[in-house]
Amino acid sequence: MARIVNPEEHEMRRAEILGAAERLIYTRGYEQVSIQDILRELKISKGAFYHYFDSKQALLEAIIERMASQVLQLLQPILQDEHLSAPEKLRCVFDAASRWKTDRKEVLLSMISVWYADENAILRHKAQAALLPPIADIITSIIRQGVGEGQFHTAFPDQASTILFALLQSFGDSLVKMLVQPEPAPESLPRLEALSASHQDAVESILGARPGSLPLFDTSILREWFPLSSDNINH
Repeated sequence: MARIVNPEEHEMRRAEILGAAERLIYTRGYEQVSIQDILRELKISKGAFYHYFDSKQALLEAIIERMASQVLQLLQPILQDEHLSAPEKLRCVFDAASRWKTDRKEVLLSMISVWYADENAILRHKAQAALLPPIADIITSIIRQGVGEGQFHTAFPDQASTILFALLQSFGDSLVKMLVQPEPAPESLPRLEALSASHQDAVESILGARPGSLPLFDTSILREWFPLSSDNINH
């Protein structure tokens, strides 16, 4: 007789395995985590693990899929808000992303060195590849709205969204390089503000948007990430 599976229990157990795997990968690196490590962490059998995932690769793909789903849950309400203009939506997207990271600042700071280590190169590459299509679709939709409103001026909304994703990724990578310094330099905040302004200028140029209309980062958020730099400036 076939075993009856409770869908809710199945999903909860699957999420538990994914959560444990994510924690281990973030702290050790994907290449350094084995299935046996996950079994020990959860105190489950190999058979229980393979009931949900048939390989470590399948587990990785599920983690990436969950990342993409979380991003979509964050951004979809913005896209669907009929009261927002295209520039407002794009500003909300930037703000939501930066606020999400700031709310988890301590956790993210503890993970940065491992996330950007060679051991997690596969995970980073797959995460970026998985996130590009859904985020690009959202940005493309906003760009098309902006063109229709006369707020943006580009003949290539699809290509523009892909370029914007790459620009934002570049901005994030530059931010990380500054964050991983052992001691924040006094000039870190001014450098970051200049970096943000230059990327904002590039985004607005690509979209043909009004200069100054699409800030990537609120200054108050920048100061939350670099408080020592801010103190040095103020004294």
